Amino acid sequence: MDYRDILDDIKPDEEEYQRVMNLSGKLTGCINRLASGEGLDAEAVLVGSVAKGTWLSGGADIDIFIHFPLDTPEEELKTTGLHLGHECIRRFHGTPEERYASHPYVTGHIDGYEVDFVPCYRIEDASELRSAVDRTILHTRYIQTRLREEQRDEVLLLKQFMKSTGTYGSEFRVGGFAGYLAELLIIHYHDFEGVLEGALEWRPGHVIDIEGHGTGERFTEPLVVVDPVDRNRNVAAALTLQRMSEFITAARNFLRSGKKEYFTGPEYASDPEAIMETCRMRGSKVILVSMGVPDIPADALYPQLRKTMDSLLRRLEEEGFRVLNADYWSDEEKVAVIILEMEVWMLPSYRKRYGPPVWARKHSERFLERNEMVWVEGSRLAVDSPRRHSFAVDFLEDLLSSPERLRMGKHIGAEIRRGFGVHVLEDFIESAGPGFIMFLDSFLNPWKRLIRQ
Repeated sequence: MDYRDILDDIKPDEEEYQRVMNLSGKLTGCINRLASGEGLDAEAVLVGSVAKGTWLSGGADIDIFIHFPLDTPEEELKTTGLHLGHECIRRFHGTPEERYASHPYVTGHIDGYEVDFVPCYRIEDASELRSAVDRTILHTRYIQTRLREEQRDEVLLLKQFMKSTGTYGSEFRVGGFAGYLAELLIIHYHDFEGVLEGALEWRPGHVIDIEGHGTGERFTEPLVVVDPVDRNRNVAAALTLQRMSEFITAARNFLRSGKKEYFTGPEYASDPEAIMETCRMRGSKVILVSMGVPDIPADALYPQLRKTMDSLLRRLEEEGFRVLNADYWSDEEKVAVIILEMEVWMLPSYRKRYGPPVWARKHSERFLERNEMVWVEGSRLAVDSPRRHSFAVDFLEDLLSSPERLRMGKHIGAEIRRGFGVHVLEDFIESAGPGFIMFLDSFLNPWKRLIRQ
């Protein structure tokens, strides 16, 4: 298949390439001059997809790591690294924002690009690791030396395909393929179509070990890609079975059809009425639980939403309200929503409750004293017991009013205690923004990510 038209759309042109590389060079130079002027043994290094030439057009995030000698105290590394980042951002008239991963780093928006300045240790191999970020320079060097020039285009095709099918991104919310993982797959399978063909052979526990470290059997994740620079790490650890399976399905669909539409995202509805029509056709009821967004990073927010959703699902199923599908969404600023598509959202006013066997005299007499209109079913006494809640909405409102009955992250729990809403979709959708409406379409039609009609 001829991919030139696709590459014209997704590959940075010469102007974009020079703009990104020039800015990156100025920023690393600024850090190094600052460090030298202050007598610091620190050096800035460009890492990530920009350094490797594998970023998608319009998606350049500039990552600059500031590495210090191994004997630098950790607190000094953090403080000095952040200071250098702040000062560089100030000199380029950007706005700094401190963030946290395995340790703090500073982000700035400069000339339209997001730039991360990350302090790390200067290491030569994985045996010297002090934190997870220390590997990044080793990763960059490895790809720079092993990825051939013509394979960069293959990486771009693979990343765009993953992005368009919803399988790209190793953050918790996605659980997909990291950029470094995509690059390693191209090295292993040689080109884009080779990766897709190879994926059709994947089964849970499949091992890829490019450097032959022989440690693949140590890992239990669905896909194992032994890190070439660290034999004790699985690069695919964040990839969920769900996303791996979706990628395999999308690969099979593309190889069968060859449609270029697989390199563009699916068309999702932005019209509320289209969403409601889908619900009417499915005959289901969508219930939404809304709450505020705690002031925590996204990587901490989504696991807490997932934990809360799972707890709600367990309680609903225990009560007899059956759930078809569930998911969660947030704008990461003001609102978070748990979405529940209900198969059963209304139950009879009474439920059957069983008592003791009829020959358990003492217990049977007590059961008869406490209940009226008792009958026998098989060998046991039975009675109709009034339900407290016949509607799932009422049950959820009652449940969330006493959130100690649920298992949830502490920050989401605090937001729910401050206030929550339980809505049926038809009462909520008119006030929803286009981003959430499109998410609802993807929730109700998950097939759209994987097949182009």
